[in-house]
Amino acid sequence: MSERRRRTPNPGGEGQQPPGGGGRQGEGPGPDELRSDGAGRRRPSGVRETAQQPRMTRAEMRKAAQKKGAKGGGRRGDAAAASAAAAAGPGKKRFIDYPRFGKTGVRRWLPSWKQWLSAFVLVFGCFVGLVFYLYQTTKVPELNELVKDQNTIYYWADNTEMTRKGQTNRQIVELKDISPHLQDAVIAAENKSFKTDSGIDPKGMLRAVWNMAKGGETQGASTITQQYVKNAYLSQEQTLSRKVREFFITLKINQEKEKPEILTGYLNTSWFGRGANGAQAAAQAYYGVDAKDLNVCQSAMLAGLLKGAAYYDPTNPANKDRAQGRWNWILDQMVDTKAITPEERAKCTAFPDPIAQKPNSNMNGEISYLVDTANKYVMATDKTITQQMIDRGGLKIYTTFEKDKVDALKSAVDAVKAENLNPQKRPDNDTNIQFGSASIRPGDGAIVALYGGDGVENGHFDNNADATGVQVGSTFKPFVLATAMQTGVQTAKDDKGKPKRINADSRYLADDMSEIRKADGSLVIGDDGKPYRQKNEDAGKRGYVSLRMAMQYSYNVPFVQLNQDVGGQNVADIAVQMGIKKESLADPKTATFPLGTSTISPIRMATAYGTLAASGKEAEPYSVTKVEVSGVERPGFGKKEPKVALEPAVADNVTDTLVNVAVNGTGKKTKDLGRPVAGKTGTTDQNKSAWWVGYTPQLATSVAMWREDPTKHERQSLNGTGGKESIHGGDIPTDVFTRYMKAALANEKKMDFPTPQPVGTEVDSSGAPSTASAAATPTTTDSPTAPPAAQTQAPQPPVQPQPTQTCVPGVDCPGDQPTPSHTRPNPGNTCLPVIGCPTQPPGPTDTTPPGGGNGGGGGRPTGGGKPTPSSTGGLQGGGAAGQ
Repeated sequence: MSERRRRTPNPGGEGQQPPGGGGRQGEGPGPDELRSDGAGRRRPSGVRETAQQPRMTRAEMRKAAQKKGAKGGGRRGDAAAASAAAAAGPGKKRFIDYPRFGKTGVRRWLPSWKQWLSAFVLVFGCFVGLVFYLYQTTKVPELNELVKDQNTIYYWADNTEMTRKGQTNRQIVELKDISPHLQDAVIAAENKSFKTDSGIDPKGMLRAVWNMAKGGETQGASTITQQYVKNAYLSQEQTLSRKVREFFITLKINQEKEKPEILTGYLNTSWFGRGANGAQAAAQAYYGVDAKDLNVCQSAMLAGLLKGAAYYDPTNPANKDRAQGRWNWILDQMVDTKAITPEERAKCTAFPDPIAQKPNSNMNGEISYLVDTANKYVMATDKTITQQMIDRGGLKIYTTFEKDKVDALKSAVDAVKAENLNPQKRPDNDTNIQFGSASIRPGDGAIVALYGGDGVENGHFDNNADATGVQVGSTFKPFVLATAMQTGVQTAKDDKGKPKRINADSRYLADDMSEIRKADGSLVIGDDGKPYRQKNEDAGKRGYVSLRMAMQYSYNVPFVQLNQDVGGQNVADIAVQMGIKKESLADPKTATFPLGTSTISPIRMATAYGTLAASGKEAEPYSVTKVEVSGVERPGFGKKEPKVALEPAVADNVTDTLVNVAVNGTGKKTKDLGRPVAGKTGTTDQNKSAWWVGYTPQLATSVAMWREDPTKHERQSLNGTGGKESIHGGDIPTDVFTRYMKAALANEKKMDFPTPQPVGTEVDSSGAPSTASAAATPTTTDSPTAPPAAQTQAPQPPVQPQPTQTCVPGVDCPGDQPTPSHTRPNPGNTCLPVIGCPTQPPGPTDTTPPGGGNGGGGGRPTGGGKPTPSSTGGLQGGGAAGQ
């Protein structure tokens, strides 16, 4: 049908209005005209549509369509607008059609396939350009400039230089001067495809980047070329930027250098441990030969060190099995790569043990142990710093060690050894005697002095101050008492129904060979199915004694029973809060756990006792205050904020109990120090170790002594050492402590411990009489023979003792402290008020009888009337005596 114009009546008799007319001048709107969408559009009066009149732009038409749609509503309006826009044409064209014209809803915002393709081409082009730019601008520096010797410098606490250590053990050699066996072993172990690959392992690099991105363990380079680049041209830090640099330098190295040249560089820059950088230094350090003279068996061992010298160096007994396993694996890989024949492989039957390590002269004396302690702390605090990085040099490490105190501690040990040990006269008893000691500032945690051994120049490489495997004996008992005061005993409840907190006046049975009961009252059963009986160091009936007296004379029975009442796990938790490492604790379920079957280092024992000296604030031990790497200080070093481990009243009351030990008990040798001292002795079963851990308000110091066969790393009995029947903690270790502390505190004022505030109540163990029995109260005589114990348990009236010596001001003097529920004995008294004075005092318990131990229990309890060997050995490899 043809389109016709609509006509309107003309009342004025005028003729037909011309097309496009707007009506008469001065009249209303002109006639309608059909639009392309069928709707009428009115043209303004007097306006004539011509070819010169501009059309609406695309944006204007879109706005008009949107307004029209808003008025018409719904999809019909949108469709009409789209149709109008399509009919009107695109108008002014945009460079990027986004949001897309003519599309509605979500489609307007979805790029077209052309746009996707354009974006991909653009991004890919930029990436290629960036890679090309980085490749062209990456420069490979000269090797000789990057493997030059540097030093890691260590400083004393006063910032004077202690020693320096660096890449002095390096010698660059040609590939022809390196044994072909070592070359083949390294390729077989590290990168079998080395001779044919491009030097890059993309999967390995992506895996390492992914691990770094998610915060997991970092991984090293996968190919020999990448490892060579990391060793020679880059730092050892595992960062994304280093990985990118490694990638481009590796590409250039692989293109610019031949494979033999790359292998030469790798073997000359790799770290083999023992301070050896490079194959030549390693061959000399481990086997005393040149690198060209290494045989197949030796080469396989050295190649195994490249995976981690600290982990595979067989010099450390803990690594021996691991090193042998890797050695065998590398030999098998050499057969697989046809580097050697099965017949050659069969000749390597015995593991090639390295020669003894040759120490550097600047590491003599205690310096090597100080450096070892500082290095461990640095690597534990900053995971990006490795032993290899330290050996490469360029670090400045500022320590907490005070030279005068380190010298004083060494002098004290040397003097005591000279006075007591004579290996020529008593070769079977006075050889292999070991000492380990640590001195720490309470409340701060700074380690000011260590004694780690006789020195590397004398063939002693283990750091005794950080030794594990030495049982601590009765020095563990204060943790049991602290737990009873802090968390309470499960055998009694307070007003809130919680375990009742007790004090040191609480009385426990101290009879030798007493049965031990669980908190519910049932008997502890030994491995033999019989009730377990705990042994004291000396036989006799002591009756019920206060925990103060039990600590003073280190009776075992009261603390084994108290541990049951408190709960072994609670004791373990308190010990950890005080600074003991959880992994060093023995099984808290064993009956003899409170007797010190745990193997805790001297550093950690000094830390825990320092918590008591600081009124319950545990300060994490630290040995480094600042570290600079290439002149840039690393964060995270120095003193940490102390944590509250015990209530101040609890810590101070335990301290008060340990002052009594030092004044009147097994540690009375410390009275020579002439100032307030608190501490505890410890002697383990079979006399395999002896301890004294003591403190003043300024310093906490632990001294451990044991005997060990260096070839087998087996503990031996101290019986007969120094011509003595047995060695106990109150003897040689206490002597070392006293001599050292005299010198270390010579310029510091005397300080009293805080006056202990009341804590807990007297909670006697089950069976205790309402009044004190005639419990035998030991005297402090040095007689080696114990007099007979008290013959009666009948109650005796309290006897008020008379002081026999001066008390410690602020700690033990009457009137300086609150009065507890029962009168606490003055350390100078010879008997306890309320409990009563004995008619026949026994001898001291600070002497361990031959074969008897002092506490006879080191592991799972056994029954029977007398302790059997298993009852003194047990789960923990030997029980703890009572001193």
